[in-house]
Amino acid sequence: MSTSMFSAQPAPSSNATAENTVTVRYIVKDVPESAEFYSKHLGFTIALDARPGFAVVARGPLRLALSGSAGPGGGSRPMPDGRRPEPGGWNRIQIAVDDLASEVERLRAVGVRFRNETVKGNGGLQILLDDPSGNPIELFQAY
Repeated sequence: MSTSMFSAQPAPSSNATAENTVTVRYIVKDVPESAEFYSKHLGFTIALDARPGFAVVARGPLRLALSGSAGPGGGSRPMPDGRRPEPGGWNRIQIAVDDLASEVERLRAVGVRFRNETVKGNGGLQILLDDPSGNPIELFQAY
């Protein structure tokens, strides 16, 4: 495993409840590639593996439901008006880090794509990176 500041955390136990677990669905182009990205680079573990069409990765109480953008799964079905789920957008998860500069350097060294440079916000430093499908992830270092 890399010398990341992200520590691999166990997936929520099978008795996890809605009160102590948050699940966010991300529509992705390639579920196996995305599951590998989150587990290899961002400290997630694979909690449910139904690849190639679906997987759930977990980091503490956060679970990401990775749904393929095509196939028989419910996450890929078009809406009644014809719109199709697709990756990207601006809504995002935020991962707190202790040393943003070091994490950015480590991730850039392995080819991770960033949307911007580090910015100074009201509560800390932040930067946005994209997962392999273009879904944004915010790394945040509090002041």
